[in-house]
Amino acid sequence: MIYLEDIMGSLSTPEKLKAALTSKLPAGMLQSKIGHGDENSTSVVLFTSGSEKEPKAVQLSHKNIFHNISTIPQIIDVTEDDVFAGTLPLFHVFGLTTNFWLPFYLGASIITHANPLDYSAIVKSIVDYKITILIGTPTFFHGYQRKSKPGELSSIRYAIAGADKLTEKLRLSFQKDHGIEILEGYGATETSPVVSVNVPGANKPGSIGKPLPGVQVKILDRETDEELPAGKEGKILVKGDLVMKGYLGDIEETSMHIHGGWYDTGDMGIIDEDGFLWHRGRLKRFVKVGGEMVSLVKVEEVLTKLLPEGVICCVVDVPNPKKGADVVAAVATGEFDRKKILHNMAKELPAIAVPKEFYIIEDIPIMGTGKVAFREVEKICRDRQENGKK
Repeated sequence: MIYLEDIMGSLSTPEKLKAALTSKLPAGMLQSKIGHGDENSTSVVLFTSGSEKEPKAVQLSHKNIFHNISTIPQIIDVTEDDVFAGTLPLFHVFGLTTNFWLPFYLGASIITHANPLDYSAIVKSIVDYKITILIGTPTFFHGYQRKSKPGELSSIRYAIAGADKLTEKLRLSFQKDHGIEILEGYGATETSPVVSVNVPGANKPGSIGKPLPGVQVKILDRETDEELPAGKEGKILVKGDLVMKGYLGDIEETSMHIHGGWYDTGDMGIIDEDGFLWHRGRLKRFVKVGGEMVSLVKVEEVLTKLLPEGVICCVVDVPNPKKGADVVAAVATGEFDRKKILHNMAKELPAIAVPKEFYIIEDIPIMGTGKVAFREVEKICRDRQENGKK
């Protein structure tokens, strides 16, 4: 590890003076002193979130990162006059690209916060600094909603959510209290990260928007890999300059995910007749119960609508010797009518998808990126199942 504070402490006064004088040179001269390298060389190595399995080391090139930061301004009118909320962690590609490189590329301002969970301080910054661009995960938007008063976020021009599913309840409450439509997007560490996003004038709530310029998306049958027409659900594959070089030191894993330039996201979805992409969940978050495939993401969506405002939940599976697995729900509070919830869930879901048990976990594990740590929640639920605890 190299610490910048150690480097600063080792600099002599002449070196500091030389650096200060150099900084006053014309931009053209400074650019000539910089080693530009190759656009295909690795710019950064970032790790996948690890919410479902062990993190992988993703190599992103200069071309990968530049694709995102150069195409986003083509579809959303962000400029040097905007003020970005720098609240997402930079060890995650969502934060690195949208909270760091994008505003740098534009010459915009960034108001940074070390702790993305300090919602009160972030809301105060939005008010004090008239922040105009707020990008984050649904978990973080829940926090901003709880800690703000109606109208306090009026300076926001664009609120964009990604990295997890945006619930209808949160979208509508934000719109009601602040007059702000949260635009939902989609991406992955391996795609630098933005693949698609809803924009003003081309927004279908519930969808994850249309692909960015220069991005190709296709849907393949989960079993046969046959390309599917509009409206048919299958695996989401992505192609374009945004797709990573590969996983560091893991040719086998890279070859499993990239075929002919197409990156297999591991996500399920559809493309509708208008070209909007709809996310149906991670393939790994589909579980076979009694011979039928159940989407845990769909169960979560239904449960979230029925729970009290702002209550975090997570749906996972636990082993069942007879059926293979049971669907169970982890909820952050026990203050809800279980019978009523189950009755209403049964109206929208098949019987095999209705949770067989509710586990109350007051502090549901949340990763630094704002995602629920599914693996940890699953482990807690399985441990409680074995020990007969609720």
